[in-house]
This record gives sequence, C-alpha cells and structure tokens, in this order.
Amino acid sequence: MNETLDTSTTPPAAVKETLLKQILNPRIVQKGAFFLLLLATLLVIVPVGMIVVIIVAKGAPAISWEFLSAMPSRGMRAGGIFPAIIGSIYLVGATIVFAIPVGVFSAIYLVEYAGNTLLTRMVKLAIINLAGVPSIVYGLFGLGLFVIFLGFGPSILAGALTLAIMILPIIITTSKEALDAVPKSFREASLALGASKWQTIRHVVLPNALPGILTGIILGISRAAGETAPILFTVAAFYLPRLPTSVFDQVMVLPYHLFVVSTQIPNIEQSYTYGTALVLVGMVLVTNLAAILLRSKYRKKL
Repeated sequence: MNETLDTSTTPPAAVKETLLKQILNPRIVQKGAFFLLLLATLLVIVPVGMIVVIIVAKGAPAISWEFLSAMPSRGMRAGGIFPAIIGSIYLVGATIVFAIPVGVFSAIYLVEYAGNTLLTRMVKLAIINLAGVPSIVYGLFGLGLFVIFLGFGPSILAGALTLAIMILPIIITTSKEALDAVPKSFREASLALGASKWQTIRHVVLPNALPGILTGIILGISRAAGETAPILFTVAAFYLPRLPTSVFDQVMVLPYHLFVVSTQIPNIEQSYTYGTALVLVGMVLVTNLAAILLRSKYRKKL
C-alpha cells in the first residue's frame, strides 16, 4: 500500500488504479464512516443534553413540595402547579385508554385479516399521511367534532379523544410494522398444530410483536403528553385552581400552563417557568421509562 510509484515508467492508467486503491483503503473508509456516524450522533445528543442541563439548572431551585402539591395563587405568580399535574395525568391516561386498543386492533386487522386490495392500500397510505398532519389541525378538528358538534364542550373527554386521534397513526404504523416483522413460519406452524386464526394471533404473533408495539405506544404517549395546540381548543383552562370531578370538566394542563406562564404572566420568576418545564419533562421521561422497562421485560422473555 505504501509503495512508491515511478510515474516516468508506470502507465498513467496503472498510476490512477494504484492511487484509487490507496484512497479506498478499507481501513480508511471504515474510520471515515465511524467518524461521520459519531458526528451525526453528537449532533443529536449534544443539543438535547444542553436543553436538559439548562432546564435542570434553572428549574431545580423551584422544585419543592409546595410547588408540586399546592394550588396556584396570585394570578399564577406563586403557589404550585398541582392542578396542572393532575390534569395532565388524567388527560394522558384517558388518551391511552382510547388510543391503544383502537390502534393495536386496527393494525392487527390490516396485517392479519385485510387483503391486499386497493381499498386496503388506500387506507394504509392515508394512515401514513395522517402521521404528518400538524397538531393544530387535529385541534381544530377536535373543536369542531367533539366540543361543538357532539356537545362535550372543553373537557377531558374532548381533549383525550382529540389526542387519541392524533397519535393513532403512530401507533397503527409501528404496530403494523412489528406484526409484519413476525415470520410467517410462526403462523404456519401454529395453524398446522390446529390453532385457530385468533389463537395464533393471540398466543404467537402478538407476544413476538409486543416489543415493537410498545415502541409505538411510547412514541405516541410522548407526543400526546407534550402537545399544546390540540388541547388549547378542547380542554386546557387558563387559570382553574381546582381539581376535575368528571370527564366533562375543563382542566389545567402542563404544556398549556407552561405556555401561559412563559408568555402571558408578566414579572414571573424565571425559576417558576423552568420548574414547570422540568416537571413536564420529568413526567414524560418517567412514562417513557416505565414503557421501556415493560418492553425490555417482554424482550427478555422472547
């Protein structure tokens, strides 16, 4: 590889070929690829890490038992964010109840029962396209359908249904890919042993696809917990220092509360704003961690 070329006696074609081999040395190419991959990883990790560090550094002084358990006071310049925490938990919980069964069963139908017809292909294409629709559009849809037409009003029910529709494309798409990844030989072996179609899906396909399905659920929950635009029209209250008593109540929600204290409340302490952001990020991380641990548990079983 390090031989010296005598260009006076070596044909030009041979010189070019040797130089090309030296440039395309597998070790050099591999090191270059590793460097580019490391650079791409750092471009993702470093900004995210900086955001987390800033939020923790500026928000940690505001975290206290009173901040987490008290009602807001003095026009949200003091007190705590307890109603917003409870409202977020109720809203995300109701969204999960609506979205997960519909999303997973829809994916099962598309993979296991629906044939490869023109209608099925159109439905799959529509689901993929819906995943890219801006969240503000879902908010307007929820306002028109659930709040006004069905008469739910601004409520937990209207907000949860809107968020469920918003994250359904994510859950359906990832669940469908997870089900498609299960080898067909597993299904054939189960059917050959006398199991029915549903028994094969229930005891063979779903357990093997569950880690991938949980991945889609994690992504959906993360998006639902951090969205502001859909809940702005369907459930979020500006200032409501009380807890909800039914699914038809309007509630304070952390994403909207963070927007309000950041932009609408003058002369508010910066630590209060960053403390709210820290609680929101912490709730999302805890939810994701619980789902990831559940996914790891099933992966170990497999």
